[in-house]
Amino acid sequence: MKDEVFKGIIAAALAAVGAYCRALIFPVAILVLVMVADYVSGMARSWVKNELSSRVGIVGIVKKVCYAFAVAVAIVADWIIQSAAAQMGLDLGTMYFFALIVTVWLIINECISILENISEIGVPLPPFLLALMEKLKKTAEDRGEEGSK
Repeated sequence: MKDEVFKGIIAAALAAVGAYCRALIFPVAILVLVMVADYVSGMARSWVKNELSSRVGIVGIVKKVCYAFAVAVAIVADWIIQSAAAQMGLDLGTMYFFALIVTVWLIINECISILENISEIGVPLPPFLLALMEKLKKTAEDRGEEGSK
């Protein structure tokens, strides 16, 4: 019974967050997928190079959890800006500027890491692919700097 109540509370909380952040659901889902792919490709690289370590694996998981914290902080920043604007009589609607920039930046960062991991395993990659990811990362960083001015 206690377990069912806990599951219900978690489901309701996640549904509320999902309803509030519906514009972020797709990017966050992509972020989760690339985080898993990066973790798996990193473990595969470590295995191929005979460097597999449980400590490094745990550090990788902690890093991924901290990514979620970064997205959460960006969502809070967007909310604070919206609330402050509303207090001044400005209606910005629901916007996720910083949350979206952080999420996209993390997705690109994870894609770069995946490419580096599979390259170190020995998978041949076209040179433009990593360069493209680096350019996208720089564009996201520049966009974030523009928004904070």
